[in-house]
Amino acid sequence: MTATVISGSTMVTGSTIDQRAAKVATGLAEMGIGAGDTVAILLRNDPVFFEISFGANLIGANVVPVNWHFRSEEALFVVGDSGAKVIVAHEDLLPILGDRSSLSLPILVCPVPQEVAKAYGSPVSTVDEWANWRDKHAEWRGEPQITRFGMIYTSGTTGKPKGVKREPADAEMARRMAALMATALGLVPGQTIRTVITGPIYHAAPNTYALVAGRVGELVVMQPRFDAEELLALIEHHRLTHVHLVPTMFVRLLKLPEEVRWKYDLSSLRFVAHGAAPCPPEIKQAMIAWWGPIIHEYYGGSETGGAVYHNSEEALRKPGTVGRAMDGCAIRILDDEGNEIPAGTPGHVYIRSTSFPDFTYHGRDADRHAVEQEGFITLGDIGFLDEDGYLFLCDRANDMIISGGVNIYPAEIEAVLLSHPGIADAAVFGVPDAEFGEAVCAAIQHADIGGPDAWEVRAFVRSKLAAFKAPRHVEFHSTLPREDSGKILRRLLKEPHWAGTGRSI
Repeated sequence: MTATVISGSTMVTGSTIDQRAAKVATGLAEMGIGAGDTVAILLRNDPVFFEISFGANLIGANVVPVNWHFRSEEALFVVGDSGAKVIVAHEDLLPILGDRSSLSLPILVCPVPQEVAKAYGSPVSTVDEWANWRDKHAEWRGEPQITRFGMIYTSGTTGKPKGVKREPADAEMARRMAALMATALGLVPGQTIRTVITGPIYHAAPNTYALVAGRVGELVVMQPRFDAEELLALIEHHRLTHVHLVPTMFVRLLKLPEEVRWKYDLSSLRFVAHGAAPCPPEIKQAMIAWWGPIIHEYYGGSETGGAVYHNSEEALRKPGTVGRAMDGCAIRILDDEGNEIPAGTPGHVYIRSTSFPDFTYHGRDADRHAVEQEGFITLGDIGFLDEDGYLFLCDRANDMIISGGVNIYPAEIEAVLLSHPGIADAAVFGVPDAEFGEAVCAAIQHADIGGPDAWEVRAFVRSKLAAFKAPRHVEFHSTLPREDSGKILRRLLKEPHWAGTGRSI
């Protein structure tokens, strides 16, 4: 039975979501969309997400969430690269897609819910085009197709996003996945699960968590955007039992005044999962001291799914670990030549999971093969296993920045910076940030003709890319360190910022 979904003052029962999803399935099928085809969604947190996701699943279509922070060029690349046959979008996000008349595929426009409009300062829609389209179709009566998955786009060192496309899951694979989700996320079918979606549904972790909770849970609350005190109020009001967070949310919760933190009754909570970014040990310890030993961490990625896990007791015993491999998963630490190296020695982290279907990067099989070693996949992290098999992360081989649980790729930002006539050279890297874990820093070498100041650098990046990719810190250098081959030596730029922090990511 599908969960009841609450968003603001709106409540949609599970049976209603199922009925609407069946109508969506018929509507998509009549548009010529079927098994293996792609539906793009440009949505904030809205119950419509479940209607379109479950409806597409009935006919075996893939759903591609598009990051609504994107500029037009970025969003249209994902839509085009994925081969989407239709876009489902909130009305206030339509400008991201540019001129609708220039698009060669239809757009189904959803109204902006009142609570979302309030959270983002958007106008409230007055016409419900989505409901009019959906409700003119009969409910789908065909045989449900084999389970497929959303295609999440994740960037790489080239700076261009890659769609992680999985094989369909048969019954045995679905069983393994359910067991893994039960361990890592606490979403155990048959148990009382009342949860809240705190992160944006375009992101892989909240997307997966929402879909699983929607299938096995009793109640799913959609928070339009994360607010620390509001989350506490939602937990108390709805007697929530499960929550999925990222470390930045922990930081914001812990920064609430003491009287606010203890104002709310959180006794209903049973399982708090977190992932997406490294969590400083002191933050984890403070959350366990406040909420009790109900904090659980997993590690993995869009390519591998969650593969590593640990609970609160292990977090206190092994500060800084991201856990041990779960059932059906294995970890290898390899050197640059692909040789396995001993415990305690940092190297490239490789993961194998038999609990998730295999994947490829959509249309980029060569990139898929480049991240594999004998069936093990790397996410680009550097780490080591201790003598008990616990994984510790040290760095990232591909220089990716994780800020507030969001992956940011320097190569993409550097390409924009180097297009500025006043910038001769540029390097982008992560620096410590107390709230977000890491922040984007740009090292700039001016051209001979002079160049932009820090404010102009940020504004230039914001004009080309999503605002969260704009550097929060800008520093200027007479020259930037490069190898003879031309490779930028980011390590020499990063080290002064991380010195004395006790961490390097």
